[in-house]
Amino acid sequence: MMALLPRESAMENTTTTPTPHPVSRLTAEEWLIVSILAAVNFTHIMDFVIMMPLGPQLIRVFGIDAQRFGLVVSSYTFSAAISGLLGAFFIDRFDRKKALVTTYLGFSIGTLLCAFAPNYSTLVGARIFAGAFGGLVGSLVFSILGDAVDVSRRGRATGIVMSAFSLASVIGIPVGLELAVRFDWHAPFVLLGVGSLLACALAAWRLPSLRGHLEIRPSEKRDPMREMGSILTDRNHQRAFLLTIAMMFAGFSVIPFMSPYMVSNVGLQEKQLSWIYLCGGLFTFFSSQIIGFLCDRYGKHRMFAVMALTSIPAILLVTHLPPLPLPLALACTTLFMVTVSGRFVPTMALVTSAAAQGRRGGFMSVNSCIQQGSSGLASLAGGLILTTSASGALLHYNVVGYMAVAATLLCLFLARNIVTR
Repeated sequence: MMALLPRESAMENTTTTPTPHPVSRLTAEEWLIVSILAAVNFTHIMDFVIMMPLGPQLIRVFGIDAQRFGLVVSSYTFSAAISGLLGAFFIDRFDRKKALVTTYLGFSIGTLLCAFAPNYSTLVGARIFAGAFGGLVGSLVFSILGDAVDVSRRGRATGIVMSAFSLASVIGIPVGLELAVRFDWHAPFVLLGVGSLLACALAAWRLPSLRGHLEIRPSEKRDPMREMGSILTDRNHQRAFLLTIAMMFAGFSVIPFMSPYMVSNVGLQEKQLSWIYLCGGLFTFFSSQIIGFLCDRYGKHRMFAVMALTSIPAILLVTHLPPLPLPLALACTTLFMVTVSGRFVPTMALVTSAAAQGRRGGFMSVNSCIQQGSSGLASLAGGLILTTSASGALLHYNVVGYMAVAATLLCLFLARNIVTR
């Protein structure tokens, strides 16, 4: 176990028992900032995840096939990846607050455009528009987190902000689906767009100006190409980028196919799938914040190693499940979601801390691009491995699990060499 910890962490004590660090509470100002960022992140995540369960209704309404629906989903992802890359050239030239409010306003408008899209082509265009701003919103949320919260409390703050994923599963998806059933598919986007505008107004009103990175490295002296070169050639940045890629393959090669596997191989009914997200989201809402606290107490590297090793049995379990009754299946999927999502808390705390403050915005924009692209490639790789039998069962999901375990082991090596700043 100690061999997988960072060298500097392993040298801190001579015993195998981790030495806990005193953890100070978030200050009142940090709580305010983290709460606003969590609200922004919730709407940002919801805008993406709500599209998946709306698939059957959109396919029926627009008369499209699964491939054309896949374009609706991927149009957002690819647009976000491109904007994240382009944003790295200029995002560190602006006050973090102004940059977030501006891009988040564009994202909110894009979500409302989805709400009023009259046809398939318009919806795809609206998703591209929303993704162009959404890719920058995600990177700015964690850039502000890294700038505004002291590194000794950054794990807890990251856990709170990332609990938005859990809330989206527990609250967002069920509410969105209920609105779509009672009205139509436009309704969830109306609610989400209005909620985003309210959160944007709150951010504009209460977030403090964040210009520390400008004072460290004045914008007028910057050359965009040189900035990008500095971001891409920094060895610590490169290790963080590789960790992001490996993490996406360790998760998103398995996650997109879990629901189909539960139906076709484990024997769950489609209407029972919501229980997976409800139970998993409820447990991860609490576990992500606990893991964040433990990151600050015992160290981000150490907690990443613990969560990564814990996730390996859960991955193998879920990808090898035989037919099971619902309670046992839920126990397995909840364990999977707690451990797999639990890895992302120390991962994002490490990645956010890998860049110096003056380059954090550009670095996180590039990382957002890499994250979006590699998650898509991971899903594609998993899909290429899987086949369907004559009876409709998914074959070779166990092979996908082995690939995810291999990527997890690679993450252990990459994470231990990241230096936090």
